[in-house]
Amino acid sequence: MSDAGRVADSTGNWVDRTAPVPLRPYLRLARLDRPIGSWLLLMPCWWSAGIAAVHARDAIPNPWHVLLFFIGAFAMRGAGCTWNDIVDRDIDARVERTRSRPIPSGQVTVRQAAAFLVVQALVGLAVLVQFNWFTIWLGIASLAVVAVYPFMKRITYWPQIVLGLAFSWGALMGWPARFGELDWQALVLYAGAICWVIGYDTIYAHQDREDDALVGLKSTALLFGERTKPILAAFYGAAVVLIAVAGFGAGAQSIFAASLAAFAAHLARQVFLLDIDDPDLCLAIFKSNRDAGLILFAGLILDTLVRQMT
Repeated sequence: MSDAGRVADSTGNWVDRTAPVPLRPYLRLARLDRPIGSWLLLMPCWWSAGIAAVHARDAIPNPWHVLLFFIGAFAMRGAGCTWNDIVDRDIDARVERTRSRPIPSGQVTVRQAAAFLVVQALVGLAVLVQFNWFTIWLGIASLAVVAVYPFMKRITYWPQIVLGLAFSWGALMGWPARFGELDWQALVLYAGAICWVIGYDTIYAHQDREDDALVGLKSTALLFGERTKPILAAFYGAAVVLIAVAGFGAGAQSIFAASLAAFAAHLARQVFLLDIDDPDLCLAIFKSNRDAGLILFAGLILDTLVRQMT
């Protein structure tokens, strides 16, 4: 059975195949048909919980915090995407890849999308209040960055910096969830995560650069153009160095070093393989960053476990 509501760049997934038809537009608004963004939002949260566990000499990161970050990342990424779709509905209607999204295609109204946004935000709030007060207020502060992000591509060629500030916020959350305060290690991790986000979202933005130019939107993909590979290498290199400083500064040792080397090799491979004129390849490389993030988190867990056994 055909589904006229399918989104152009997201077909054949579980939403298209098995989700109840009335729920499909909302699941698409939340991007649950494309969970990669939620995973990428989650990774800095888990990294922060990991380096906090290393510094505290815990056996593993707090499992309750790990679960809360998982739920919160999916809820808040969905809320952020819904907000983005509300703000960008007129632009999305003019871009081939996005014109079939739920709002511009008429699957849901703006009012319905706004109500769904509130529901997702309440889920995020329910998660947030499980933490200490410092972490709660820090999480609330992130909403200012999330709110302004959709407008940045209208005014600057660097909207990826603002996305980096938003998508890396979790790097600031895991540490105070464990200690009740922010220390320099978490701040350096945040800076490293921002560089990582700028890199992978530049790759993602190359899918849309022609449409963006036509409708007057800006991005680092348009700004960098043919210089993307060396600039991407610089941002990824900075990410590796800053994450190394944060991890070793928290007390991580050889297993973290090995996972960081694997993480760096993964990023280097992305730069090597990238063809900015191949949208399908850009999307595949972008998605592979979840695996890069999991490699790093696994190294942090193993580092803490091995130190407990020695």
